[in-house]
Amino acid sequence: MYLVVFRNRKCAGIDTAAYDRQADRMEQLAREQPGFLAFKSFTSDDGEAVALSEWQDEQSARRWGRQAEHLVAQAKGRESWYDEYTLYACDDPQIRKFVSARPD
Repeated sequence: MYLVVFRNRKCAGIDTAAYDRQADRMEQLAREQPGFLAFKSFTSDDGEAVALSEWQDEQSARRWGRQAEHLVAQAKGRESWYDEYTLYACDDPQIRKFVSARPD
């Protein structure tokens, strides 16, 4: 698995409806890409957002990063949506999992 973590803070006063439409389109498009495994996003109380995407391998994630419509959205993000962002990526992340044995 290849993990991509996208942490960001949006600019004040953006058109949130337009941003949400673009974000929804990017998620839909990502899910159609070969090697896509999973996607989730979260926003903290202080406004920072974190998006996690899981890919079959690094090549799949990099292919997504170069997908034409995604490239346009990335440029729009730098121009209009994001005040700042950091992208983290790692191959074969160390995974520890816990599942409770308690009955529901």
